[in-house]
Amino acid sequence: MADSGETVDDVTSMVAQTAAAPAIVLVATEHAIVHHVVVLGAGPVPLGRVGAVTNGFELDDERVSRQHAEVTRRGRTWVIRDLGSRNGTFVDGERVIGEIAVSGDRVVRVGHSVLLLLEHGADQRDRGKDEADAVVGPELARINADIRRHAGAPSLLIHGESGTGKELAARLYHQAGPRAAGPFVPVNCAAIPEGVAERLLFGARKGAFSGATDAVGWVQSAHGGTLFLDEVAELDAAVQAKLLRVLESREVVPVGASAGIKVELGVVAATHRDLRAAVSERAFRDDLYYRIARPMVELPVLRARKADIPRLIKRALAEADRGLSAHAKLIEACCMRAWPGNVRELQHALRDAAATARGAGREVVRVEDLPAHAGIAVRRSITSPPGPVPIPSSVPIPSSVPTPSAAPVERSRDELAAALAAAAGNVSAAARSLGLHRTQLYRLLEKHGLRAADE
Repeated sequence: MADSGETVDDVTSMVAQTAAAPAIVLVATEHAIVHHVVVLGAGPVPLGRVGAVTNGFELDDERVSRQHAEVTRRGRTWVIRDLGSRNGTFVDGERVIGEIAVSGDRVVRVGHSVLLLLEHGADQRDRGKDEADAVVGPELARINADIRRHAGAPSLLIHGESGTGKELAARLYHQAGPRAAGPFVPVNCAAIPEGVAERLLFGARKGAFSGATDAVGWVQSAHGGTLFLDEVAELDAAVQAKLLRVLESREVVPVGASAGIKVELGVVAATHRDLRAAVSERAFRDDLYYRIARPMVELPVLRARKADIPRLIKRALAEADRGLSAHAKLIEACCMRAWPGNVRELQHALRDAAATARGAGREVVRVEDLPAHAGIAVRRSITSPPGPVPIPSSVPIPSSVPTPSAAPVERSRDELAAALAAAAGNVSAAARSLGLHRTQLYRLLEKHGLRAADE
């Protein structure tokens, strides 16, 4: 390295730039869930049948043409060109006519194969073809490595949205640390009935209050192991103060006791809330925050882990029924959706879809088997109208169809494309799922340059 004139900083910068580079990730073919990455160079990347392309993606897919399509990166833009394919090239569920240019992360379907165009897709090279059955991508792999590195620390704070796997992360801390042979005690702080958190956490002594008997609390039960406090921000101030004392003194004082009991344990706290904001609003004790906030890990949301979704689909369907497989349009739609409930929502939706497919006597789960609103972000109204708007009796309006509003309506391009994909291109069904009238949806489709199947 000295001979080349490169410094450590130079090499670190080069590695970071490579890791952040855009790439194409093949995630599914007609016959399998796969994981193959091509980092883009200066020229186009061809997509075609096995044996027909070089320096691109050879797809084992009977519905893919020999020379099907090509993808080029120009600056910050993806250029996708269909090469006159027999079955079409689709970007975010919309068929490409000739050539289109788009930006951001995109989902491409050719035949029964699904590819992802990822702005930071080069990170996916941390995986490998041999790991196609795994469900932990590079984003989560790095977090897991951090958790293992901190497993010897007395406490850990996990921040993440609902459904991102906070308890799994806490169990990894427990299993990778020096207390793995001890108990793992999970506590959902948000589900503790009001007024009993102190007794349940710290225990009680007989006579401490009317009807009280000697009881061991969750903290003492976790002695020699790990206590997992999910949604720790839901604890009231008095309980937070007593928890801080446990962390600092390593002893617990049951309700009604005059002396403490020594405990040795690791404590993992988790929350979906911004604890710094809660501290500034005096909704969370600052001394407890500074005691538990280091080290801290942030769990990635599912929509930032698109390349993991096909593997999660494969695992969820196998758990529901090993004889089931996923249609390419199902994989495409799942990769396009926001999944506000993250992995938990995806798993529940696929379980329902599997039951629907089996009920219809099919072994292939289709996109129409998904529940209507699965993975679609919930839109909340900012303002509510002061009252109902009277409708003239001379204008009959079917109860199942929303009435068009004079107020402007907005939806993101991704949300519209996902709704259309879920409805197999049917505008009426897509409009119902979005709570819109067909004319409103048509205006939005025209605005965003999207086409519907019934046009």
